Amino acid sequence: MSERRASPLLYLRSGLYWLVFAASTIVYGFLVGTIAWLLPFRWRHLPVRQWAAINLYALRWICGLRWRVEGREHLPAYPMVIFAKHQSTWETIALAWLLPPQVWVVKRELLKVPFFGWGLAALWPIAIDRSAGRAAVEQMLQQGRRRLEQGQCVMVFPEGTRVRPGTTERYRMGGAILATETGTPVLPIAHNAGDFWPRHSFVKWPGEVVVSIRPPIESAGKNPEQLNDEVRAVIEGEMERISEAGGAGEEPRRDANERE
Repeated sequence: MSERRASPLLYLRSGLYWLVFAASTIVYGFLVGTIAWLLPFRWRHLPVRQWAAINLYALRWICGLRWRVEGREHLPAYPMVIFAKHQSTWETIALAWLLPPQVWVVKRELLKVPFFGWGLAALWPIAIDRSAGRAAVEQMLQQGRRRLEQGQCVMVFPEGTRVRPGTTERYRMGGAILATETGTPVLPIAHNAGDFWPRHSFVKWPGEVVVSIRPPIESAGKNPEQLNDEVRAVIEGEMERISEAGGAGEEPRRDANERE
């Protein structure tokens, strides 16, 4: 991706969006972190979806950042382990809106973040200590099995951290172990949000994020290494395709399947 220079207008738009993001996160984080504990699990996601919708709408109309979905027919109708590319904050918003109620595998430190962490805690995440090594995998396996048995999808960012566009990190084994131990299919999701909302970036670039949901990959008869390699090949293959489809700063395309 070529070097870009942000105009004063882009900074202004991005600043306005950050105000929306901060205000909505404080309000909904407080609501979910307090009142949502009294609600059934599925109902707890209703205010989260509202929060996500507000932010996606603000990104569209303030920053000119649209999105479209390919493979909507593969959205999970039953519990799955979801592997998603992690490039940006954008996907943590959009996937909360797009997917059915899910629990996330997250760093334990996130639960300490004011408002955001309080709301996240009410959604029963699998919060692990990444420095614990094998103990963290065991914790993920135990809690993940319980969540799947309760009918919930488990969201995993297999690289464990946000990565820059055009790069990839080692796919960690925890999600693949959970899937093979429970016989649960894995749903691969790729997207190019990092082209428009890079990690640690104040500026949000206009354009269109493409989210590619690929068919579920069965875990039966595979060991974790085989499954991890197969899912990685699918996601990274899609990343090459959708990243070449268009770069940040292009005029956004309208799509009949776009969801706000």
